[in-house]
Amino acid sequence: MRGWGVFCGLLLAAILVPFALFGDGLEAATRRLLADAPSPWRCALLLGGLLASDIVLPVPSSLVSTAAGAMLGFWRGLATSWVGMMVSCQVGYVLGARAGGTTLRRVAGEAELARVARASERHGHWFLLLFRGVPVLAEASVVFAGLGRMPPRRFLSVCALSNLGCSASYAALGALAMETGSFLLLFTGMVLLPALALALVRGTRGG
Repeated sequence: MRGWGVFCGLLLAAILVPFALFGDGLEAATRRLLADAPSPWRCALLLGGLLASDIVLPVPSSLVSTAAGAMLGFWRGLATSWVGMMVSCQVGYVLGARAGGTTLRRVAGEAELARVARASERHGHWFLLLFRGVPVLAEASVVFAGLGRMPPRRFLSVCALSNLGCSASYAALGALAMETGSFLLLFTGMVLLPALALALVRGTRGG
């Protein structure tokens, strides 16, 4: 309980302190960025490409997916985020199937690999859904699925469902923040949603 209290306090500080110090400047910079955004299809290609490369590059997927909702609106943002995430999952599956455990250890590390393995044993193929919103573990889980030769149809079905949930959440957040003009809402959501996903994982027996 003490550890979670410290974590929640630090998380709250990470949200409120930057906004209190730089809120006006951050909101102005965000409006300028959105005003200077490229055409919708170019924006979709850029953001979708970033999400597709998330499996091999340190892309902040929560930020990119939320930006898709803000720049493209809810439905187009959802579609862009979902397609990009699906491509990333398929790349991760192929990497796991062909490169094996060495790639997985590079992606996640020994501790996270052990956590994914335990979750797979307890939850079956649904471990992909459990980890989808958690940084590092999301990538590790799809590589692990390839390593374990999960049936492709089952893998794609679970990934499609979990990616739809994540994409809809972030796209809705971005679209709502754009509609209300609230940078605080945008920033808070980008921090809190991954934190809630991590808390869910920690709270399960598989975490």
